[in-house]
Amino acid sequence: MSRLLFVLLLLPLSFNTSAAGMGYADARQLLSRTGFAPTDSEIESFAALRRAEGVDRLLANVRTEPGTPPPADTIEFVPPSRLRALKNASEEEKKAFRREQFAKSLELRAWWYREMLDTPSPLTERMTLFWHNHFVSSQQKVRSLALMYRQNLLLRRYALGNFGELLHAVSRDPAMVIYLDSVSNKKGEPNENFAREVLELFTLGEGHYSEQDVREAARAFTGWSLDRRTGEFRFRPRLHDYGEKIVLGRTGDFDGDDVLDILLAQPATAEFITAKLWREFISPTPDPREVKRLAAIFRSSHYEIKPLLRALLTSDVFYAPQNRAVLVKSPVELIVGTLRLLDMHSEDLRPAAFVGRNLGEDVFAPPNVKGWPGGDTWINSQTLLARRQLITRLLRAQEMPMPAVMPAAAGREPNMDMRRRAMRMQRDYRFDADRWFVQFPAERTVRDANLTRLVLASTPQAPPPAGANDRAYLRDLLLDPVYQLK
Repeated sequence: MSRLLFVLLLLPLSFNTSAAGMGYADARQLLSRTGFAPTDSEIESFAALRRAEGVDRLLANVRTEPGTPPPADTIEFVPPSRLRALKNASEEEKKAFRREQFAKSLELRAWWYREMLDTPSPLTERMTLFWHNHFVSSQQKVRSLALMYRQNLLLRRYALGNFGELLHAVSRDPAMVIYLDSVSNKKGEPNENFAREVLELFTLGEGHYSEQDVREAARAFTGWSLDRRTGEFRFRPRLHDYGEKIVLGRTGDFDGDDVLDILLAQPATAEFITAKLWREFISPTPDPREVKRLAAIFRSSHYEIKPLLRALLTSDVFYAPQNRAVLVKSPVELIVGTLRLLDMHSEDLRPAAFVGRNLGEDVFAPPNVKGWPGGDTWINSQTLLARRQLITRLLRAQEMPMPAVMPAAAGREPNMDMRRRAMRMQRDYRFDADRWFVQFPAERTVRDANLTRLVLASTPQAPPPAGANDRAYLRDLLLDPVYQLK
Protein backbone atom coordinates (compact mmCIF):
# COMPACT_ATOMS: atom_id res chain seq x y z
CA MET A 1 0.00 0.00 0.00
CA SER A 2 1.43 3.38 -0.99
CA ARG A 3 2.02 6.01 1.69
CA LEU A 4 -0.46 8.36 -0.05
CA LEU A 5 -3.22 5.72 -0.05
CA PHE A 6 -2.49 4.97 3.59
CA VAL A 7 -2.88 8.64 4.49
CA LEU A 8 -6.10 8.98 2.48
CA LEU A 9 -7.61 5.97 4.22
CA LEU A 10 -6.84 7.51 7.59
CA LEU A 11 -8.21 10.96 6.79
CA PRO A 12 -11.94 10.26 7.31
CA LEU A 13 -11.32 8.42 10.57
CA SER A 14 -9.01 11.15 11.79
CA PHE A 15 -11.54 13.85 10.88
CA ASN A 16 -14.47 12.12 12.60
CA THR A 17 -12.52 11.42 15.76
CA SER A 18 -11.21 14.93 16.25
CA ALA A 19 -14.00 17.15 14.95
CA ALA A 20 -17.33 15.38 15.36
CA GLY A 21 -19.34 16.96 18.18
CA MET A 22 -22.21 15.61 20.22
CA GLY A 23 -24.81 17.33 18.03
CA TYR A 24 -27.79 19.52 18.87
CA ALA A 25 -29.99 16.89 20.53
CA ASP A 26 -27.31 15.68 22.95
CA ALA A 27 -26.22 19.25 23.72
CA ARG A 28 -29.80 20.17 24.54
CA GLN A 29 -30.12 17.11 26.77
CA LEU A 30 -26.97 18.08 28.67
CA LEU A 31 -27.81 21.75 29.13
CA SER A 32 -31.50 21.21 29.88
CA ARG A 33 -30.82 18.65 32.59
CA THR A 34 -28.09 20.70 34.22
CA GLY A 35 -29.62 24.16 33.94
CA PHE A 36 -32.76 26.15 33.26
CA ALA A 37 -33.81 25.98 29.58
CA PRO A 38 -30.74 26.73 27.44
CA THR A 39 -30.95 29.19 24.58
CA ASP A 40 -30.50 28.12 20.97
CA SER A 41 -27.08 29.76 20.78
CA GLU A 42 -25.91 28.02 23.96
CA ILE A 43 -26.97 24.65 22.58
CA GLU A 44 -25.23 25.31 19.26
CA SER A 45 -21.99 26.21 21.06
CA PHE A 46 -22.03 22.87 22.90
CA ALA A 47 -23.19 20.86 19.86
CA ALA A 48 -19.74 21.20 18.33
CA LEU A 49 -18.11 19.64 21.41
CA ARG A 50 -17.80 15.99 22.29
CA ARG A 51 -19.79 14.87 25.31
CA ALA A 52 -16.77 14.80 27.61
CA GLU A 53 -15.63 18.22 26.39
CA GLY A 54 -19.08 19.69 27.02
CA VAL A 55 -19.29 18.25 30.52
CA ASP A 56 -15.76 19.41 31.32
CA ARG A 57 -16.68 22.93 30.19
CA LEU A 58 -19.70 22.93 32.52
CA LEU A 59 -17.70 21.67 35.48
CA ALA A 60 -14.83 24.09 34.86
CA ASN A 61 -17.09 27.14 34.97
CA VAL A 62 -19.04 26.48 38.16
CA ARG A 63 -19.23 29.19 40.80
CA THR A 64 -19.09 29.03 44.59
CA GLU A 65 -20.63 32.41 45.37
CA PRO A 66 -23.73 34.22 44.08
CA GLY A 67 -23.33 37.18 41.78
CA THR A 68 -26.61 38.81 42.85
CA PRO A 69 -26.37 41.23 45.81
CA PRO A 70 -28.62 40.07 48.68
CA PRO A 71 -31.46 42.22 50.05
CA ALA A 72 -29.72 44.12 52.82
CA ASP A 73 -32.64 44.30 55.27
CA THR A 74 -33.33 40.58 54.94
CA ILE A 75 -30.00 39.06 55.95
CA GLU A 76 -29.52 40.76 59.32
CA PHE A 77 -29.71 38.21 62.14
CA VAL A 78 -32.49 38.97 64.61
CA PRO A 79 -31.81 37.43 68.07
CA PRO A 80 -34.65 35.30 69.48
CA SER A 81 -34.93 37.74 72.40
CA ARG A 82 -36.35 40.36 70.02
CA LEU A 83 -38.88 37.86 68.72
CA ARG A 84 -39.93 36.91 72.25
CA ALA A 85 -40.60 40.58 72.97
CA LEU A 86 -43.45 40.41 70.44
CA LYS A 87 -45.44 38.31 72.88
CA ASN A 88 -46.28 41.49 74.76
CA ALA A 89 -46.98 43.51 71.61
CA SER A 90 -50.45 44.61 70.56
CA GLU A 91 -52.39 42.61 67.97
CA GLU A 92 -51.89 45.38 65.43
CA GLU A 93 -48.11 45.35 66.05
CA LYS A 94 -48.03 41.57 65.58
CA LYS A 95 -49.90 41.85 62.27
CA ALA A 96 -47.53 44.55 61.09
CA PHE A 97 -44.58 42.35 62.01
CA ARG A 98 -46.06 39.40 60.10
CA ARG A 99 -46.57 41.58 57.03
CA GLU A 100 -42.99 42.81 57.27
CA GLN A 101 -41.61 39.28 57.59
CA PHE A 102 -43.72 38.06 54.69
CA ALA A 103 -42.42 40.89 52.50
CA LYS A 104 -38.81 40.20 53.50
CA SER A 105 -39.20 36.47 52.89
CA LEU A 106 -40.42 37.19 49.37
CA GLU A 107 -37.44 39.46 48.80
CA LEU A 108 -35.10 36.64 49.80
CA ARG A 109 -36.85 34.21 47.47
CA ALA A 110 -36.77 36.75 44.66
CA TRP A 111 -33.04 37.16 45.27
CA TRP A 112 -32.47 33.44 44.64
CA TYR A 113 -34.75 33.49 41.59
CA ARG A 114 -32.67 36.36 40.23
CA GLU A 115 -29.49 34.38 40.76
CA MET A 116 -30.96 31.33 39.03
CA LEU A 117 -32.14 33.44 36.11
CA ASP A 118 -28.96 35.50 35.61
CA THR A 119 -26.19 33.14 36.66
CA PRO A 120 -23.52 32.18 34.10
CA SER A 121 -23.37 28.81 35.90
CA PRO A 122 -26.87 27.28 35.95
CA LEU A 123 -25.40 23.96 37.13
CA THR A 124 -24.29 25.67 40.35
CA GLU A 125 -27.83 26.80 41.09
CA ARG A 126 -29.32 23.44 40.13
CA MET A 127 -26.97 21.72 42.57
CA THR A 128 -27.66 24.32 45.26
CA LEU A 129 -31.36 23.59 44.83
CA PHE A 130 -30.63 19.85 44.92
CA TRP A 131 -28.75 20.12 48.23
CA HIS A 132 -31.45 22.43 49.61
CA ASN A 133 -33.86 19.54 49.10
CA HIS A 134 -31.38 17.02 50.55
CA PHE A 135 -30.14 18.86 53.65
CA VAL A 136 -33.57 20.25 54.38
CA SER A 137 -34.24 23.22 56.63
CA SER A 138 -37.28 25.47 56.53
CA GLN A 139 -37.84 29.10 57.39
CA GLN A 140 -41.12 28.16 59.07
CA LYS A 141 -39.24 26.47 61.91
CA VAL A 142 -35.88 28.22 61.78
CA ARG A 143 -37.68 31.60 61.84
CA SER A 144 -34.60 33.48 60.70
CA LEU A 145 -34.16 34.72 57.15
CA ALA A 146 -30.52 35.50 57.89
CA LEU A 147 -29.79 31.90 58.87
CA MET A 148 -31.61 30.54 55.84
CA TYR A 149 -29.58 32.90 53.66
CA ARG A 150 -26.33 31.77 55.28
CA GLN A 151 -27.28 28.14 54.70
CA ASN A 152 -27.98 28.90 51.05
CA LEU A 153 -24.47 30.36 50.72
CA LEU A 154 -23.02 27.26 52.37
CA LEU A 155 -24.84 24.90 50.02
CA ARG A 156 -23.63 26.88 47.01
CA ARG A 157 -20.05 26.97 48.31
CA TYR A 158 -19.92 23.17 48.45
CA ALA A 159 -22.46 22.47 45.69
CA LEU A 160 -19.88 20.85 43.43
CA GLY A 161 -17.10 20.46 45.96
CA ASN A 162 -16.59 17.61 48.41
CA PHE A 163 -19.62 15.85 49.85
CA GLY A 164 -17.80 14.88 53.04
CA GLU A 165 -16.85 18.48 53.71
CA LEU A 166 -20.39 19.57 52.91
CA LEU A 167 -21.80 16.98 55.33
CA HIS A 168 -19.55 18.19 58.14
CA ALA A 169 -20.28 21.85 57.41
CA VAL A 170 -24.06 21.53 57.14
CA SER A 171 -24.17 19.50 60.38
CA ARG A 172 -22.82 22.61 62.14
CA ASP A 173 -24.97 25.01 60.14
CA PRO A 174 -27.07 27.14 62.54
CA ALA A 175 -30.27 26.75 60.48
CA MET A 176 -29.82 22.96 60.62
CA VAL A 177 -28.98 23.09 64.34
CA ILE A 178 -32.34 24.76 64.94
CA TYR A 179 -34.38 22.80 62.39
CA LEU A 180 -33.39 19.35 63.66
CA ASP A 181 -33.29 20.34 67.33
CA SER A 182 -29.58 19.99 68.01
CA VAL A 183 -29.95 22.96 70.37
CA SER A 184 -31.85 20.69 72.79
CA ASN A 185 -29.50 17.70 72.46
CA LYS A 186 -27.55 17.35 75.69
CA LYS A 187 -25.95 14.73 77.90
CA GLY A 188 -28.53 12.67 79.77
CA GLU A 189 -31.36 13.99 77.58
CA PRO A 190 -30.34 13.29 73.99
CA ASN A 191 -32.56 14.54 71.19
CA GLU A 192 -32.45 12.02 68.35
CA ASN A 193 -33.87 14.15 65.54
CA PHE A 194 -30.63 15.14 63.86
CA ALA A 195 -28.98 11.74 64.39
CA ARG A 196 -31.95 9.97 62.80
CA GLU A 197 -32.07 12.23 59.76
CA VAL A 198 -28.33 12.22 59.21
CA LEU A 199 -28.46 8.41 58.99
CA GLU A 200 -31.73 8.04 57.08
CA LEU A 201 -31.90 11.10 54.81
CA PHE A 202 -28.39 12.53 54.53
CA THR A 203 -26.15 9.46 54.19
CA LEU A 204 -27.16 5.79 54.47
CA GLY A 205 -30.85 5.65 53.64
CA GLU A 206 -33.42 3.37 55.22
CA GLY A 207 -32.47 -0.18 56.13
CA HIS A 208 -28.78 0.47 56.76
CA TYR A 209 -28.85 1.30 60.47
CA SER A 210 -30.59 0.28 63.69
CA GLU A 211 -32.48 2.23 66.33
CA GLN A 212 -29.52 1.62 68.62
CA ASP A 213 -27.28 3.34 66.08
CA VAL A 214 -29.60 6.37 66.19
CA ARG A 215 -29.50 6.52 69.98
CA GLU A 216 -25.72 6.20 70.13
CA ALA A 217 -25.17 8.73 67.36
CA ALA A 218 -27.43 11.20 69.16
CA ARG A 219 -25.15 10.99 72.21
CA ALA A 220 -22.18 11.82 69.99
CA PHE A 221 -23.85 15.03 68.78
CA THR A 222 -24.71 16.32 72.26
CA GLY A 223 -23.41 19.83 72.90
CA TRP A 224 -23.72 20.97 69.27
CA SER A 225 -25.57 24.20 69.83
CA LEU A 226 -25.95 27.86 68.92
CA ASP A 227 -24.93 31.27 70.19
CA ARG A 228 -28.34 32.90 70.31
CA ARG A 229 -26.88 36.41 70.31
CA THR A 230 -24.99 36.04 67.02
CA GLY A 231 -26.63 33.04 65.35
CA GLU A 232 -23.27 31.25 65.07
CA PHE A 233 -22.57 27.58 65.80
CA ARG A 234 -21.24 26.87 69.26
CA PHE A 235 -20.02 23.65 70.89
CA ARG A 236 -20.91 23.43 74.58
CA PRO A 237 -18.51 20.98 76.26
CA ARG A 238 -20.52 20.75 79.48
CA LEU A 239 -23.50 19.41 77.53
CA HIS A 240 -21.51 16.78 75.61
CA ASP A 241 -21.61 13.08 76.46
CA TYR A 242 -17.99 11.91 76.55
CA GLY A 243 -18.90 8.29 77.25
CA GLU A 244 -18.17 5.33 75.00
CA LYS A 245 -20.56 4.78 72.08
CA ILE A 246 -21.15 1.98 69.58
CA VAL A 247 -22.15 3.18 66.09
CA LEU A 248 -22.49 0.77 63.14
CA GLY A 249 -20.34 -1.78 64.92
CA ARG A 250 -17.54 0.61 65.83
CA THR A 251 -16.76 1.51 69.44
CA GLY A 252 -15.16 4.63 70.84
CA ASP A 253 -15.51 7.95 72.63
CA PHE A 254 -17.06 9.42 69.48
CA ASP A 255 -18.10 13.00 68.92
CA GLY A 256 -20.29 14.19 66.07
CA ASP A 257 -17.45 14.51 63.56
CA ASP A 258 -16.36 10.94 64.32
CA VAL A 259 -19.87 9.68 63.57
CA LEU A 260 -19.98 11.57 60.28
CA ASP A 261 -16.68 9.97 59.27
CA ILE A 262 -18.05 6.53 60.16
CA LEU A 263 -21.05 7.21 57.91
CA LEU A 264 -18.82 8.36 55.06
CA ALA A 265 -16.86 5.11 55.33
CA GLN A 266 -20.00 3.09 54.55
CA PRO A 267 -20.46 2.03 50.89
CA ALA A 268 -24.20 2.63 51.36
CA THR A 269 -23.59 6.38 51.66
CA ALA A 270 -21.97 6.70 48.25
CA GLU A 271 -24.70 4.55 46.69
CA PHE A 272 -27.48 6.54 48.38
CA ILE A 273 -26.18 9.89 47.09
CA THR A 274 -25.45 8.45 43.64
CA ALA A 275 -28.97 7.05 43.29
CA LYS A 276 -30.43 10.40 44.30
CA LEU A 277 -28.34 12.22 41.71
CA TRP A 278 -29.43 9.63 39.14
CA ARG A 279 -33.07 10.51 39.83
CA GLU A 280 -32.19 14.19 39.55
CA PHE A 281 -30.36 13.99 36.23
CA ILE A 282 -31.16 10.73 34.40
CA SER A 283 -34.45 8.96 35.17
CA PRO A 284 -36.89 8.17 37.99
CA THR A 285 -35.60 4.58 38.29
CA PRO A 286 -31.87 4.11 38.92
CA ASP A 287 -30.07 1.11 37.45
CA PRO A 288 -28.62 -0.79 40.47
CA ARG A 289 -25.53 -2.00 38.61
CA GLU A 290 -24.77 1.44 37.22
CA VAL A 291 -25.32 3.01 40.63
CA LYS A 292 -22.72 0.69 42.16
CA ARG A 293 -20.25 1.48 39.37
CA LEU A 294 -20.74 5.22 39.74
CA ALA A 295 -20.70 5.04 43.54
CA ALA A 296 -17.30 3.34 43.35
CA ILE A 297 -16.02 6.36 41.39
CA PHE A 298 -17.51 8.62 44.06
CA ARG A 299 -15.77 6.77 46.89
CA SER A 300 -12.46 6.45 45.09
CA SER A 301 -12.41 10.25 44.65
CA HIS A 302 -12.99 10.65 48.42
CA TYR A 303 -16.48 12.03 47.78
CA GLU A 304 -15.54 14.73 45.29
CA ILE A 305 -18.80 15.64 43.55
CA LYS A 306 -17.37 16.66 40.17
CA PRO A 307 -15.95 13.23 39.22
CA LEU A 308 -19.30 11.62 40.02
CA LEU A 309 -21.21 14.19 37.97
CA ARG A 310 -18.75 13.84 35.12
CA ALA A 311 -19.29 10.07 35.07
CA LEU A 312 -23.08 10.56 35.19
CA LEU A 313 -23.23 13.20 32.48
CA THR A 314 -20.89 11.44 30.06
CA SER A 315 -22.55 8.02 30.39
CA ASP A 316 -24.46 6.54 27.46
CA VAL A 317 -27.49 6.07 29.68
CA PHE A 318 -27.73 9.84 30.25
CA TYR A 319 -28.19 10.37 26.51
CA ALA A 320 -30.27 7.24 25.84
CA PRO A 321 -33.54 7.93 23.95
CA GLN A 322 -35.58 6.17 26.62
CA ASN A 323 -34.32 8.64 29.22
CA ARG A 324 -35.39 11.80 27.43
CA ALA A 325 -38.55 13.63 28.48
CA VAL A 326 -38.98 11.31 31.49
CA LEU A 327 -38.37 13.83 34.30
CA VAL A 328 -40.99 16.40 35.35
CA LYS A 329 -39.83 19.99 35.63
CA SER A 330 -40.16 21.37 39.12
CA PRO A 331 -42.05 24.67 39.49
CA VAL A 332 -38.77 26.55 39.83
CA GLU A 333 -37.37 24.91 36.70
CA LEU A 334 -40.56 25.69 34.81
CA ILE A 335 -40.70 29.35 35.86
CA VAL A 336 -37.01 30.22 35.59
CA GLY A 337 -36.66 28.09 32.46
CA THR A 338 -39.58 29.74 30.67
CA LEU A 339 -38.37 33.24 31.52
CA ARG A 340 -34.89 32.31 30.35
CA LEU A 341 -36.05 30.53 27.20
CA LEU A 342 -38.15 33.50 26.10
CA ASP A 343 -35.52 36.04 27.21
CA MET A 344 -38.05 37.78 29.45
CA HIS A 345 -36.81 40.22 32.07
CA SER A 346 -38.31 42.05 35.01
CA GLU A 347 -36.82 44.09 37.81
CA ASP A 348 -39.13 42.41 40.30
CA LEU A 349 -38.99 38.62 40.66
CA ARG A 350 -41.18 38.48 43.77
CA PRO A 351 -44.22 37.55 41.65
CA ALA A 352 -42.24 34.67 40.15
CA ALA A 353 -41.35 33.42 43.63
CA PHE A 354 -44.98 33.72 44.69
CA VAL A 355 -46.11 31.68 41.67
CA GLY A 356 -43.52 29.03 42.55
CA ARG A 357 -44.97 28.88 46.03
CA ASN A 358 -48.49 28.41 44.65
CA LEU A 359 -47.25 25.65 42.35
CA GLY A 360 -45.85 23.76 45.32
CA GLU A 361 -42.17 24.71 45.50
CA ASP A 362 -41.68 27.46 48.04
CA VAL A 363 -37.90 27.81 48.20
CA PHE A 364 -36.50 28.20 51.72
CA ALA A 365 -39.60 26.35 52.99
CA PRO A 366 -39.69 22.66 51.97
CA PRO A 367 -42.81 20.89 53.29
CA ASN A 368 -41.04 18.60 55.78
CA VAL A 369 -37.69 17.03 56.63
CA LYS A 370 -37.91 14.78 53.55
CA GLY A 371 -38.21 17.78 51.26
CA TRP A 372 -40.25 17.94 48.08
CA PRO A 373 -40.88 14.42 46.73
CA GLY A 374 -40.65 15.76 43.18
CA GLY A 375 -41.28 13.70 40.08
CA ASP A 376 -44.90 13.01 39.19
CA THR A 377 -46.05 14.66 42.45
CA TRP A 378 -45.41 18.06 40.86
CA ILE A 379 -48.32 17.49 38.50
CA ASN A 380 -52.01 17.20 39.33
CA SER A 381 -55.13 18.68 37.75
CA GLN A 382 -54.81 21.88 39.76
CA THR A 383 -51.09 22.53 39.28
CA LEU A 384 -51.19 21.58 35.59
CA LEU A 385 -53.92 24.14 35.01
CA ALA A 386 -51.94 26.75 36.95
CA ARG A 387 -48.82 25.96 34.91
CA ARG A 388 -50.70 26.43 31.65
CA GLN A 389 -52.26 29.66 32.89
CA LEU A 390 -48.81 30.98 33.78
CA ILE A 391 -47.50 30.31 30.28
CA THR A 392 -50.58 31.86 28.68
CA ARG A 393 -50.24 35.02 30.80
CA LEU A 394 -46.58 35.37 29.93
CA LEU A 395 -47.19 35.05 26.20
CA ARG A 396 -50.15 37.45 26.25
CA ALA A 397 -48.53 40.08 28.46
CA GLN A 398 -48.92 42.96 26.06
CA GLU A 399 -52.50 42.09 25.13
CA MET A 400 -54.07 41.93 28.59
CA PRO A 401 -55.19 44.77 30.87
CA MET A 402 -53.09 45.78 33.82
CA PRO A 403 -54.69 44.54 37.08
CA ALA A 404 -54.99 47.05 39.87
CA VAL A 405 -52.61 46.67 42.80
CA MET A 406 -54.09 47.75 46.07
CA PRO A 407 -51.86 49.09 48.85
CA ALA A 408 -51.50 46.80 51.85
CA ALA A 409 -54.24 47.53 54.34
CA ALA A 410 -54.25 46.99 58.06
CA GLY A 411 -55.51 43.54 58.93
CA ARG A 412 -55.33 42.21 55.38
CA GLU A 413 -53.36 39.00 54.94
CA PRO A 414 -50.08 39.88 53.18
CA ASN A 415 -50.41 37.17 50.54
CA MET A 416 -53.68 38.70 49.32
CA ASP A 417 -51.78 41.74 48.09
CA MET A 418 -49.06 39.53 46.66
CA ARG A 419 -51.61 37.60 44.61
CA ARG A 420 -52.51 40.85 42.87
CA ARG A 421 -48.85 41.59 42.34
CA ALA A 422 -48.29 38.10 40.95
CA MET A 423 -50.96 38.81 38.35
CA ARG A 424 -48.81 41.70 37.16
CA MET A 425 -46.50 39.11 35.65
CA GLN A 426 -48.79 39.28 32.65
CA ARG A 427 -47.54 42.83 32.03
CA ASP A 428 -44.21 43.19 33.82
CA TYR A 429 -42.57 40.21 32.10
CA ARG A 430 -42.40 41.31 28.47
CA PHE A 431 -41.96 38.84 25.62
CA ASP A 432 -40.47 40.64 22.65
CA ALA A 433 -41.66 38.25 19.93
CA ASP A 434 -40.23 40.23 17.01
CA ARG A 435 -36.75 40.22 18.49
CA TRP A 436 -36.94 36.63 19.75
CA PHE A 437 -37.97 34.97 16.47
CA VAL A 438 -35.08 36.59 14.56
CA GLN A 439 -32.79 33.80 15.76
CA PHE A 440 -34.60 31.20 13.58
CA PRO A 441 -34.30 30.63 9.80
CA ALA A 442 -36.84 32.35 7.59
CA GLU A 443 -37.88 29.20 5.71
CA ARG A 444 -41.08 27.99 7.40
CA THR A 445 -40.40 24.25 7.60
CA VAL A 446 -36.87 24.67 8.90
CA ARG A 447 -38.03 27.43 11.26
CA ASP A 448 -40.72 25.23 12.84
CA ALA A 449 -38.34 22.27 13.16
CA ASN A 450 -35.70 24.42 14.87
CA LEU A 451 -38.26 25.93 17.19
CA THR A 452 -39.59 22.50 18.16
CA ARG A 453 -36.19 21.00 18.90
CA LEU A 454 -35.33 23.97 21.11
CA VAL A 455 -38.54 24.06 23.15
CA LEU A 456 -39.36 20.37 23.62
CA ALA A 457 -37.34 17.42 24.85
CA SER A 458 -39.12 15.07 22.44
CA THR A 459 -41.82 14.99 19.76
CA PRO A 460 -44.88 17.08 20.73
CA GLN A 461 -47.91 15.14 21.85
CA ALA A 462 -50.14 17.46 19.80
CA PRO A 463 -48.07 18.97 16.95
CA PRO A 464 -49.03 22.58 16.07
CA PRO A 465 -51.16 22.83 12.93
CA ALA A 466 -49.36 23.46 9.67
CA GLY A 467 -49.37 27.10 8.65
CA ALA A 468 -49.65 28.49 12.20
CA ASN A 469 -47.94 31.86 12.64
CA ASP A 470 -44.86 32.18 14.84
CA ARG A 471 -46.60 33.15 18.07
CA ALA A 472 -49.32 30.51 17.67
CA TYR A 473 -46.76 27.83 16.89
CA LEU A 474 -44.70 28.74 19.96
CA ARG A 475 -47.79 28.91 22.16
CA ASP A 476 -48.85 25.40 21.10
CA LEU A 477 -45.39 24.04 21.88
CA LEU A 478 -45.29 25.65 25.32
CA LEU A 479 -48.78 24.36 26.14
CA ASP A 480 -47.98 20.86 24.92
CA PRO A 481 -47.71 18.32 27.80
CA VAL A 482 -44.17 17.49 26.70
CA TYR A 483 -43.06 21.01 27.71
CA GLN A 484 -43.60 19.98 31.34
CA LEU A 485 -40.87 17.36 30.91
CA LYS A 486 -37.12 17.50 30.58
